[in-house]
Amino acid sequence: MNAAKINKVVLAYSGGLDTSVILKWLRETYGCEVVTFTADIGQGEELAPARRKAKLLGVKEIYVDDLKEEFARDFVFPMFRANTIYEGEYLLGTSIARPLIAKRLVEIAVETGADAIAHGATGKGNDQVRFELGAYALKPDVRIIAPWREWDLTSREKLLSYAERHAIPVEMKRGRKSPYSMDANLLHISYEGANLEDPWQEPEESMWRWTVAPERAPARPQYLEVSFVRGDPVALDGRKLAPAKLLAKLNQIGGRHGIGRLDLVENRYVGMKSRGCYETPGGTILLRAHRAMESLTLDREVAHLKDELMPRYASLIYNGYWWSPERLALQALIDHTQAHVNGVARLKLYKGNVTVVGRKSARDSLFDATVATFEDDRGAYDQRDAEGFIKLNALRMRIASARRR
Repeated sequence: MNAAKINKVVLAYSGGLDTSVILKWLRETYGCEVVTFTADIGQGEELAPARRKAKLLGVKEIYVDDLKEEFARDFVFPMFRANTIYEGEYLLGTSIARPLIAKRLVEIAVETGADAIAHGATGKGNDQVRFELGAYALKPDVRIIAPWREWDLTSREKLLSYAERHAIPVEMKRGRKSPYSMDANLLHISYEGANLEDPWQEPEESMWRWTVAPERAPARPQYLEVSFVRGDPVALDGRKLAPAKLLAKLNQIGGRHGIGRLDLVENRYVGMKSRGCYETPGGTILLRAHRAMESLTLDREVAHLKDELMPRYASLIYNGYWWSPERLALQALIDHTQAHVNGVARLKLYKGNVTVVGRKSARDSLFDATVATFEDDRGAYDQRDAEGFIKLNALRMRIASARRR
């Protein structure tokens, strides 16, 4: 990239050590003005310090955007309509946040007339792929700067030394600093690094931030009703809530009951295996409730088709293809299936477990008790029809067996 042609860059900025060093490094390396963008997607941190620090470092254009509602409504909920999990377990809390951040980076670049965008993702991880695929999909001619792929500041010690040389303020938090690399948003919090780099080591109990240990959860279960309209949750226990507030409330309830912990070795898109731990209390409850609602309201073959497509859909999100034509096409199909996913799922929360104990849909239930009953069905189902059905389905196996003999 020709540094001389870059006059202004939009930086995804957290206010921490890495992005504060990147801010100075961009100015020093490219001689450009830097616009900072800090996204509030429910990470639970005070974002005013990021604004103050950017101002202290001489940034003239500072964006601190509250994106919590958009994140829940336009990214998390559409993903959950597909019952999305990656490699059988991961609820994609980090993955689903990146396309929104990429979208806003591009929008701010257009608003401010910036020549490029920049991010602090490392060259070993998935996030560099997610940010950049999203940006290229939305602005094909966008220029992207990824300092971790260019500089030689490859350790915390080197970053601290750079910060000291350039008088970059580094806030040293009091008390014991977490050894983990963490990422939080409204859907989850993740942990990587430190002792987690040994897949045999059990995570320390002190690591977890959102959930109590299941054995320390309340001794009495809590019952919860989740109401759905067109596949999206709209109310808890009959109380209507906006998407962000509903997800935050589910996190609070689930965390209290020790729900949503995950210890996973996953396959990164860049080719390596990595071990991460996740807390997704609200998402774990939501997934179980949504599947319960679909079990009542979806046609069998439609439900099975969704389950077949889900792993592909999950991989697209994990690998950064949220804005791809194939994800958009799958989303159109998924959303079409949700037209009749309306009703209420009743759940029992107890010591780390979520159990479905009831589901109802006044208009859209496909459950017909007169057909399914073990009692007298009054002619609703002729059991003699099953004989021909079975024989026709056995025909190919009977022919193959006869030939083998």
